[in-house]
Amino acid sequence: MSTNAFSSKRLDQMRENAITRREAMRRAMFGAAGLWLGDHLGLSAFAAPQPPTAKARSVIQIWMWGGPSHLDTWDPKPDAGYDYYGALKTPIATNVDGIQVGELMSQLAKQADKYAIIRSMTHGVNAHETASYLVQTARQQGGRDVYPCAGAVVSLFKGHAGGYRGLLPPYIVLTQPQGRFDEAGFLGSRFKPFATGGDPGAQRFAVEGIVASGISDKRQQDRRNYLHSLNTLKHAAPNDPQMRAAEQAEKQAYDLILGDAGKVFDLSTEKSELRERYGRNTFGQSCLVARRLVERGVPYVTINYQGWDTHKQHFQTMRRKLPEMDRGVATLLQDLADRGLLASTIIWWSGEFGRTPRVQWEAPWNGGRGHWGTCFSAMVAGGGFKGGRVVGASDAKGEEVKERPVYPADLIGTMYGLLGIDGNARLPHPTGQLATVVPNASDDAKLGGRLTEIV
Repeated sequence: MSTNAFSSKRLDQMRENAITRREAMRRAMFGAAGLWLGDHLGLSAFAAPQPPTAKARSVIQIWMWGGPSHLDTWDPKPDAGYDYYGALKTPIATNVDGIQVGELMSQLAKQADKYAIIRSMTHGVNAHETASYLVQTARQQGGRDVYPCAGAVVSLFKGHAGGYRGLLPPYIVLTQPQGRFDEAGFLGSRFKPFATGGDPGAQRFAVEGIVASGISDKRQQDRRNYLHSLNTLKHAAPNDPQMRAAEQAEKQAYDLILGDAGKVFDLSTEKSELRERYGRNTFGQSCLVARRLVERGVPYVTINYQGWDTHKQHFQTMRRKLPEMDRGVATLLQDLADRGLLASTIIWWSGEFGRTPRVQWEAPWNGGRGHWGTCFSAMVAGGGFKGGRVVGASDAKGEEVKERPVYPADLIGTMYGLLGIDGNARLPHPTGQLATVVPNASDDAKLGGRLTEIV
């Protein structure tokens, strides 16, 4: 083999190794968020339809993992009897005449002019996985396709194909993946959310792939400088397009780790008083991080708030969890409003279902509440939703929808409309089949109608 042939072969091998290193770095950086620093997920062939004027830019989804009780939160029933209200008998008035909320939500009671309560959510499903899929995709489970959840759809239309060019991934979950279903569905793994891991309530929020526990920013920079000193390939082929792409990917990755983008997760820059208002706990500080993310233009943020599957010791858990939730969400609403962000940010509070209106006093539950998909509540705010309103009603004991049933497709379709996403737009199905953003009557979907009364 000639010297020139050997050099050419060696250079090709070095290029291949460099690309492999770049790929490994990008995957390590973003994990399930996909190759965000690449060609925007290979969607150059997908062109999102030009949306109408959007009122909302971002969504903060507060996912009440496990299913919260509607009677203890947004739809109290003080006249239903002890077997229904249990240890929480006395609802409290809000700052909007005629609207009451649960007695452990004193801070949110002061913010009722900013949100709307939906008291007639329904789907009739009592299994966690199936109900979670239905509430977040608006699709019935059991078909041949697995549809993407709202976060993945918003990421597609408002992120990758909608002009978002931030270094931060367009769909972020604080802090653990929900694990009930495949969030990306047939859009593929590249549309899974970037799950931060870590704990925002810790002294330092160790975001997986961005903030390394025990490694300072200076040490990260020293490591980068050392790697550059060893990179002889860059000098051997300075004008090679693949090497330039690798260099750009590395620059963007380190900008996220050490630059301004990564600092969005550093809560030490916030005033201590504000952090106290949110609550010095994982949920409260997650709400603060969510505000910082939408402030940077991230289209979709989910706070996966666990601990609401209260089959046993329900009221003991509520006395601990509800004040924490109340404090974090109320502060988030006020903080967004103070910064002029609430008008462009949708807050969506919901679980996969509610809980049994009748308390299960019998063994082995001994004062718990089971799953209840027949009737439950959700709360929405900002981004074009009108505050100080109540949609629908449950019956006297909170067991059935009394008026104005609202199905998951109604709520999700309304949110998409506020975001400027056409519900009839096509999703890029891998086999080219017709798949619309929101199901319609021809899909055998249960529909009660878009929430025009609060937009």
